Amino acid sequence: MATCLRLRSRLAPHLRRAPSSRICRPRADCPVAPIRGYARGPAGLSSALLRTDGFVGGLWVSAAATFPVHDPASGAELGLVADCGVPEARAAVRAAYEAFCSWRGFSAKERSSLLRKWYDLMIQNKDDLAKIITAESGKPLKEAQGEILYSANFLEWFSEEARRVYGDIISTPTKERRALVLKQPLGVAAVITPWNFPSAMITRKVGAALAAGCTVVVKPAEDTPFSALALAELANQAGIPPGVYNVIPCSQKKAKEVGEALCTDPLVSKISFTGSTATGKVLLHHAANSVKRVSMELGGHAPFIVFDSANVDQAVAGAMASKFRNSGQTCVCSNRFLVQSGIHDSFVKKFAEAIKTNLHVGNGFEERTTQGPLINAKAVEKVEKHVHDAISKGATVVTGGKRHHVGKNFFEPTLLSNVTRDMLCSQEETFGPVAPVIKFNTEEEAVAIANAADVGLAGYFYSQDPAQIWRVAERLEVGMVGVNEGLISSVECPFGGVKQSGLGREGSKYGIDEYLELKYVCFGGL
Repeated sequence: MATCLRLRSRLAPHLRRAPSSRICRPRADCPVAPIRGYARGPAGLSSALLRTDGFVGGLWVSAAATFPVHDPASGAELGLVADCGVPEARAAVRAAYEAFCSWRGFSAKERSSLLRKWYDLMIQNKDDLAKIITAESGKPLKEAQGEILYSANFLEWFSEEARRVYGDIISTPTKERRALVLKQPLGVAAVITPWNFPSAMITRKVGAALAAGCTVVVKPAEDTPFSALALAELANQAGIPPGVYNVIPCSQKKAKEVGEALCTDPLVSKISFTGSTATGKVLLHHAANSVKRVSMELGGHAPFIVFDSANVDQAVAGAMASKFRNSGQTCVCSNRFLVQSGIHDSFVKKFAEAIKTNLHVGNGFEERTTQGPLINAKAVEKVEKHVHDAISKGATVVTGGKRHHVGKNFFEPTLLSNVTRDMLCSQEETFGPVAPVIKFNTEEEAVAIANAADVGLAGYFYSQDPAQIWRVAERLEVGMVGVNEGLISSVECPFGGVKQSGLGREGSKYGIDEYLELKYVCFGGL
């Protein structure tokens, strides 16, 4: 704490309030730039939640430059957001460190109460928050509404877990000593989040961090900063103290230098990142020099295995849920469908029928839409490349296979058969609405194909054979397994992978441990 007090006095000149003209508070005389309407959607988003500046030390602060955020469905510009750089990142870290000096002293009950208020405000504003997600990510509104509930539930869960951080008393071999184990917050956590779940990926990390007594600096994805800033507005309304939750949006151009600044700042004790394996390795390298604690939720390449004993209708339903949620843009989406020869043809036929019948491509604000756009042109190009590669090597397009006429960022839900292991879609995470089916003959063959990847986040399989269920569940080299189930995420359960899919776990009772350190105290002379 003495260190905190010294730092506070030393940093005071650098933590000045921004000039009043650069601060945007929620007042009638400080309007937010209007959002363009949608032809078949809402006329606009909530001006009370739509923020365009960074949030540092409890203040809305601008930057020297801005960057545009676009609607991936129409390409329309949604607004200009503060393009924070290294100076803003360092200021946010210092504001978070100063806040940590007091936040760590809040009782667990006090932190719990504030997290619960934040949760309550998310529920009260759930419809407006969902519209923001749909506007900036293209996610269908029903899915966005589901994400907001999922996101809010992490705040509720960790508000309860805050009061369950227990230490230990250990018996010692000598009568005059007592041994204690304390759990204490790590400090400032730098949180770097992706665009595909722009709200839930924040609360899953931040809820645990704040419950433990840590403070955070959030760098949201450049495609979806509005959700992170809306959460900042609600955190402020909930009474989360200044500096405990900070947000520094930045453009793709500045993302590398801001990420490096966060990972190398000596006042940052923890890095939590969700994104690609390649970026995760870069951040790990930066964090290694100061030996920071890290949590990494990285890429996946999930197998979805259907054995001959499976209920085909259940397997198809699970495949639809697992593959096409958010147009295939989730880290736990099934990426390889391994179907046993005896059931292969029946599964492919029913899967194709379900895709044609149940999936509807369109703007996320349209009620009928189940498949929105991909996030940007680069994402569409990758999907198209995987499909063309598969076709060139002998795959058959059962349905879909090309860009959708709705717009440049849309791609048809696609089913491929006669897929082989040498195709790109079998080797890389597609992150799009493509379902490649590989036929196999034996259980050993399926498990070998599934485990051949250098990543291991999630895996799924369908079987009615109890002995096989135990064998395969234990042998799959992944952090999470869905058995006869295509949707596995839950706030109560640990989320994370093995191999190059990352380090650590999020959510569940284990998630808060990622933000705590153990301290052994030997009490002698008794």
